[in-house]
Amino acid sequence: MKTTLAHQLADYACALRFEDLSDKVVHEVKRRLIDSLGVALGAWKEEPCAIARKIVLDLSAKHGSTIIGTNHKAPPDWAAFANGCCIRYFDYNDTYLSKEPAHPSDNISAALAAAESVGANGRELITAIALAYEVQCRLCDAASIRARGWDHVTYGAFSTALASARLMQLDPAKTRHAVNIAGVAGAAMRQARAGELSHWKGVAFANAARHGVYSALLARAGMTGPAPIFEGQMGFEKQLGVSLGNVGEKFKGAPEMILKTSIKFWPAEYHSQSAIEAALFLRKEVGDASKIKRVVIESHDAAVDIIGSEPEKWKPKTRETADHSLPYITAIALIDGEITDKQFEPRRFKDPEVLKFLKNVKVERNTELSDMYPDAVANIVHVELADGRRLTKRVDYPLGHAKNPLKDSQVEDKFFALVEPVLGRGRAKKIIEIVWKLDQTESVDELMRALK
Repeated sequence: MKTTLAHQLADYACALRFEDLSDKVVHEVKRRLIDSLGVALGAWKEEPCAIARKIVLDLSAKHGSTIIGTNHKAPPDWAAFANGCCIRYFDYNDTYLSKEPAHPSDNISAALAAAESVGANGRELITAIALAYEVQCRLCDAASIRARGWDHVTYGAFSTALASARLMQLDPAKTRHAVNIAGVAGAAMRQARAGELSHWKGVAFANAARHGVYSALLARAGMTGPAPIFEGQMGFEKQLGVSLGNVGEKFKGAPEMILKTSIKFWPAEYHSQSAIEAALFLRKEVGDASKIKRVVIESHDAAVDIIGSEPEKWKPKTRETADHSLPYITAIALIDGEITDKQFEPRRFKDPEVLKFLKNVKVERNTELSDMYPDAVANIVHVELADGRRLTKRVDYPLGHAKNPLKDSQVEDKFFALVEPVLGRGRAKKIIEIVWKLDQTESVDELMRALK
């Protein structure tokens, strides 16, 4: 089969050059790198990030990649895992909404690790990141796999394998084998995001990134993988029960999908962003949350299914459940008047008064909002007050959405808020300066050193 999806993906990845990228895409990659490094450093001390780092610090490599926050170089696949845990854990990195929702900046840990291990320059890193976004987002457009019980990070094994292969300068045949290896052992179960959530919710893609880099390393050394991985008798489409259609035909022009993704303004699951904005707007009018008698959240099907239907969402026991709970996130925005890392500490989401408030929070499906999705990620928040008044606020495109993007200064402000407490203002500013000039650098070494 000469026109398999694996052939199309490999040919596209190998042919792509930095010069193919538009100025807008190059600029957006830099914005996403600033955003991702910010959330990574902000989450650096969190428990699963520390666990991953503890394991990876025992591993060293001659041509390794730096573990963020240290000067230790580990095998690039494990570096992708440790750094990916930090990028993802706060649930504060970017988002793409489609048939399958995703967080495409998760790919950045793999691209950074592969780039450093081979001494790639900044232009090559930018190209690989744009490629990874293109692959993951177009696969998300092709088919929903969560509907079949599989996790979105499954697509990430392919995107990170291709980004890594591109950085390692593999030829089309070896790149195809990297795709095949990534696919045959990369399917992840959706149980990672069902019921009471664990650490794994925040590190599942980091594992996919590790696998993507590992697949490229094996292919580089000559390992072959089973084919056709997508269309085969026991391949991806058959096993996951989906059809990817003609997605391969989409990989012809310059990458542009990154321009359709959204940056988070608040550290919570993306489908809640518009509910947060609505709740904070209403909070200014309500003032004291004790005046609130009842809250009703009208939302679209994706939000209800993912973060607004399971009973655990009304009684979160872990941070992972709390930041994936539409009723809790909306309620705590109304109660505290802010959404920061503090709202996802156990003392807050286990507070008896907060849990009492949650009993009067209801989530309802809204057909109109569902029909608008994924173009819009809308929520309507109704607040009924003890004095009989009913206040309502609707938000379709929250701040940071692709149709309501953050300014560069706001991206930097988010970075400073996360990094300044860790490294200080001067060091934080230096990192930003390096990233803005990334396309002029001959390696990523200076950037990785600045993160220590």
